[in-house]
Amino acid sequence: TQRKGFTLIELLIVVVIIGILAAIAIPKFANTKEKAYISAMKSDLRNVTTAQEAYFSEKQTYGGDTTTIGFKPSPNVKITIAGGGIATGTGWNATAEHAQTSKKCYIGFGVDSIVGPTLTEGQMICQ
Repeated sequence: TQRKGFTLIELLIVVVIIGILAAIAIPKFANTKEKAYISAMKSDLRNVTTAQEAYFSEKQTYGGDTTTIGFKPSPNVKITIAGGGIATGTGWNATAEHAQTSKKCYIGFGVDSIVGPTLTEGQMICQ
């Protein structure tokens, strides 16, 4: 009689091939998630900049936190606004952190444009 089906060797070869493909795909997926977290932080910093400028146009001073300027960050993103020029309207800086990564993003404007790593006014750095 003739049997239909796969031999044990054929099944083992398929399992090994699937394992190799998974070993290649998983690290690439983790890297993609990290890029998504950084993109969320960058987007929030750009939006904070817009909210700060809108707030400044009304009050002639910068807001000291996201609640004051009416900005709600993305989920798991924490934005910290600082700088000695907030009250005088001469500058501010912000740091973005995401709960799922150790990297941080920075942006600054005016006299307080240098924060974290060395950066120029309006430049965004993530590290």
